[in-house]
Amino acid sequence: MNKFWVIAADVYKKNVRSISFLIMLLVPFILGGIVYVAGYFGSQSGEVDTIGITSSSTELAESMSEGAPEDYEFQVIDSQSAGEKDLSDEKIDALFVVDIEDNNQLNGTLYSESNMGQSVELTLQQTLNTIQTNMRAQELGLTTEEVDSLNQPASFEQQSVNFNDAEEMEMGGDDEDFNYAISFASTIILFVFIITYAGIISQEIASEKGTRIMEVILSSTRAQVHFYGKLLGILLVAVTQMVVYAAAFAISYQWVKDIDVIKNFIDSISLQGIFGTFLLFTLVFLVLGVFIYAVLAALCGSLVTKTEDTSKVILPVTYLSLIGYLLGISLASFDPSNIIIRITSYIPFLSSYLMPIRLANETASIQDAMISLGILVVSTVLLTMASAKMYKSNVLVYNDKGLLATLKQSFTLMKNQ
Repeated sequence: MNKFWVIAADVYKKNVRSISFLIMLLVPFILGGIVYVAGYFGSQSGEVDTIGITSSSTELAESMSEGAPEDYEFQVIDSQSAGEKDLSDEKIDALFVVDIEDNNQLNGTLYSESNMGQSVELTLQQTLNTIQTNMRAQELGLTTEEVDSLNQPASFEQQSVNFNDAEEMEMGGDDEDFNYAISFASTIILFVFIITYAGIISQEIASEKGTRIMEVILSSTRAQVHFYGKLLGILLVAVTQMVVYAAAFAISYQWVKDIDVIKNFIDSISLQGIFGTFLLFTLVFLVLGVFIYAVLAALCGSLVTKTEDTSKVILPVTYLSLIGYLLGISLASFDPSNIIIRITSYIPFLSSYLMPIRLANETASIQDAMISLGILVVSTVLLTMASAKMYKSNVLVYNDKGLLATLKQSFTLMKNQ
């Protein structure tokens, strides 16, 4: 057991002290800082888009200019030709021409040298719609109150429900959006960690094999101890990264908790929704997902003969993870009741991606999650035991004929041991 911890500690220290780990740790903070600085300077630049408005009705053009939002400046121009001249001389950023047809139908056309963006187009469209509505109301002799009444949208609300033992309907919680956000974030985090650490752990396993000193190592340490020690060392590196990000999130929360948007979001969810059963299942699926892929990556790493072949041998791990990720962010997000999602949410390697999303969308029960989790736990244990047993023979096989040939030779050697 002492050798086990020595190996784990050595692998852990070597990786957390590496420049690559430091860069990997800082990349999210650097990207976040760049986005924040860009947004800050963008908001402080004070630049306002100037949009020229011309129409055969001066009253209409002036009415539109009075309703300009803070981000834009509307400037009334006498004619379209004058507006085109100003646009050519870059005195305005865009020209909005409003024509009035015989039936008082408004026609608006926006001219610009570059795309002004959807927000500008939407603002102009809404302004034009408001004026059009007011013109129709005047024709029909409607009052302002009557127009407001006609424009009042219908109320729509989605409510989750549960049925108790007496088959009586009870109102469910309002945390579905929060749960969906958590499951979506879990899918992304799982994929990033798998892609990152699959390469690291397979490289770690393959590094000593490439030097051909495994015979010496295994003469003083059991193969299983060596395997589990290296596996734990890399997993502790992943845990360290998670802890750093969790601490950074907790610190940043103290800065943003008083922002109205954040405050309203926090007030809209319950503590039970945050720390309830769903979050527990999501975290367990996340941890086990990272672990089972780490074991598979370690197994693949033990099959390579040269360290430079590591990227090739972990392709099955990458593709398998990619399938789960794509199913999670596409099909499961938009159609969680799909038969493919229901089946694959019980399959190890894929269930960690899909079951949390099904739970968030309430298309799977707690019993379904427990069954899927049980299958995942059993599969993880069996794969870990099998990988540890195969490790001794795998690291002693030096075969350049490919993965299948190496596996075949490894099985033969394992039977003869």
